[in-house]
Amino acid sequence: MKILLSAYACEPNHGSEPGVGWNWAIELARLGYDVWVLTRESNRKSIEAVVRSNELLQEIKFLYYDLPKWFSWWKKGSRGIRLYYFFWQVGAYHLAKNIHSVEKFEIVHHVTFVSVRQPSFMGNLGIPFIFGPVGGGEKAPWTLRFSYGIRGMFFDGIRDLVNWLVKLDPFMWHTFRNAKTIYVTSEQTRNLIPKKFRKKSHVQLAIGWEGVTLDYEKSSKKNKCLQILYVGRFLYWKGISLGLEAFAALLKQVPEARLTLVGQGPDKKRLKQYAVNIGLVDKIEWIPWMSQDELVDMYQQSDVFLFPSLHDSGGMVVLEAMSHGLPVVCFNLGGPGVTVDDSCGVVVDVTGHSERQVIEKLCEALLSIAKHPDYRVVLSNGALKKVVSLNWKNVVKSIYSINKI
Repeated sequence: MKILLSAYACEPNHGSEPGVGWNWAIELARLGYDVWVLTRESNRKSIEAVVRSNELLQEIKFLYYDLPKWFSWWKKGSRGIRLYYFFWQVGAYHLAKNIHSVEKFEIVHHVTFVSVRQPSFMGNLGIPFIFGPVGGGEKAPWTLRFSYGIRGMFFDGIRDLVNWLVKLDPFMWHTFRNAKTIYVTSEQTRNLIPKKFRKKSHVQLAIGWEGVTLDYEKSSKKNKCLQILYVGRFLYWKGISLGLEAFAALLKQVPEARLTLVGQGPDKKRLKQYAVNIGLVDKIEWIPWMSQDELVDMYQQSDVFLFPSLHDSGGMVVLEAMSHGLPVVCFNLGGPGVTVDDSCGVVVDVTGHSERQVIEKLCEALLSIAKHPDYRVVLSNGALKKVVSLNWKNVVKSIYSINKI
């Protein structure tokens, strides 16, 4: 079967959006499909460097398209990326239409950007069109936004407005109408789809794991005190301040516990001051970005992964932590809330709860792991089993089996 994959972002050896596009292409090829990938011209160099030495990749046909160079000034910073992307989709469709008239694709699938706010015009080709998985509709409860600061609350409010407009956007209606099937990364994103089209939507992760996984026998940690780890950017919506409050509460019952935060971001200074204000100076280690080898060591030295993000659509770092046998503590929001279950971590329900109640629940989750080493081992082995089931092959097969392709 001949499949056209629309992947604006698609590059090898990358995470996030480029990794999503790349892994979908590879897995479809491994499953035996005749894969054609339409992506940006700027991705050509990195793609061709890898394709030369891999027979499987040589079977994939990569098509490259970019807007005229004079249009690229829109992309400076984040000023006009959405407008640039919109017109790229228009031009990419016309290129796809011309090629389809010759090659006769049997299905077209939009995979990146992974955004429910951005349209695709590939449904106009007149063949079965799969849209997604897409995310972006995840929404932090208002009761948990007071930790953002004024700036964060303002930007999240703007984000809410943009998401609300999805239901009124004629281009998104056009996309949803033309799609045979729509995949979304969470129920919150699904709720942004007009009711008329919601019946053909399904919740499905957009990410999968494609790395080394620790052996089950090696998953039992030997630390005398609980070592908690966070890895990611320091952004207002990552919920780190809630995590700090929960950790402060945990220390009252487990004073030997330690928290390590790895990453960088615009909110780091504010968060470090916040930690000082609540008396956590000697209990926290702040580490900038580190090499992958160093990060692997950090995972292996830790007991639990704390990821209190309030609207992450994916959360690849969660899969990475689980691959090292780390139980995950997160909220029932976004991608992490879909990925994690009680076999591999603790998912804290935030529905209808105040900020103080959520902090208490987060503390209780950490305490349950700290006080019960056997439970920690069960969750650790569960994390390893879970991440194996979420490999890219299974993620891709799940969508294509649903579509009976």
